Amino acid sequence: SSNLAIAIKKEKKPPQTLSRGWGDDITWVQTYEEGLFQIQKSNKPLMVIHHFEDCQYCQALKNVFAKNKEIQEMAQNNFIMLNLVHETTDKNLSPDGQYVPRIMFVDPSLTVRADITGRYSNRLYTYEPQDLPV
Repeated sequence: SSNLAIAIKKEKKPPQTLSRGWGDDITWVQTYEEGLFQIQKSNKPLMVIHHFEDCQYCQALKNVFAKNKEIQEMAQNNFIMLNLVHETTDKNLSPDGQYVPRIMFVDPSLTVRADITGRYSNRLYTYEPQDLPV
């Protein structure tokens, strides 16, 4: 029976951290509300990454984001970070629709920066792996 216990232990996945694979060295806030509180306290902007675990485009972006040392340091040092697998009630975070991956920024005055966009006119707030500096 001890072999069975070992087999069961091996199958258990490590507990999901707030990073959800986007960077374990980054301090992540748990909720949008907590993020808004922290940006006022720290005077840093909030980066909100909307994604789904089973979205191939999200996974590709996550891999580049998590492996890039510069991005990880910038995220940790210059932003309050939040990644969400569900939508918030704040419609300002989905100005052109609720699609993933989508990255939105909120400045310390609690203004959603809809002016910060990626390069795709049909999905203003989406980013692809090649859009990130490597």
